[in-house]
Amino acid sequence: MIKVGIIGGTGVYDPNLIQDSKKIKVNTPFGRTSDLVTTGVFKGVEMAIIPRHGTGHRINPSNVNYRANIWALKSLGVTHILASSAVGSLKEEYKPGELVIVDQFIDRTCKRATSFYEGDQVCHISTAEPFCPTLRKKLIEEAKKLKVKFHDRGTCVVVEGPRFSTKAESRMYQCWGADIIGMTMHPEATLAREAEICYATVAMVTDYDCWKDKPVDIDEVVKIMNENVSKVKELFTAVIPKISGDDCNCRQALKTALI
Repeated sequence: MIKVGIIGGTGVYDPNLIQDSKKIKVNTPFGRTSDLVTTGVFKGVEMAIIPRHGTGHRINPSNVNYRANIWALKSLGVTHILASSAVGSLKEEYKPGELVIVDQFIDRTCKRATSFYEGDQVCHISTAEPFCPTLRKKLIEEAKKLKVKFHDRGTCVVVEGPRFSTKAESRMYQCWGADIIGMTMHPEATLAREAEICYATVAMVTDYDCWKDKPVDIDEVVKIMNENVSKVKELFTAVIPKISGDDCNCRQALKTALI
């Protein structure tokens, strides 16, 4: 049984496309989710949707309750998660307006709860490949068909935020070989792996960070992000009906992780 979760801004999905749409409250051991969860059906596929930053984008990246969001989706039977996020570019060739189907991240966060396992059991979850390769392959295939400008891989530096980088930091991340910079992929992807949910992110490039000697302009970020939303929505709606129950290591991640 396939059930798809979407995590991202409210513009990424169109509630009018979802049949039997309703908003529900899901209680979790980790507190409140970012917002009510929208459930329904899209082209025969059951859906559950959470706006990561809440309605009106009111929750900053450090304060998102990532554990509650992932726990809620798991408790509703979600098997696959498609996520979207806005990112800055650390390389000339990753241009604003383009999409990135991310394959790696570097964690630079410091304030976030990153695991469900805080009691007497230890979980050493593998994040060697932090994003589901099967789900990434489907996104790449459909992005090619749609002829949108995208990169089929990218390494994202995940910073704590909510501030943007200094020039020194931005240039340091370039030296590390990172391609893009964002604030939300970790611990979201890690928690999805602990929950044995296939998870993939489509990143929307909105700016060149500050390494090009131009400060990040939030108005420009929002403008380009709004322009990108339609591309991500088109990509997600193309992929969702094609998600299947293919064997995937993500769905058995705890077999070799628990001590």
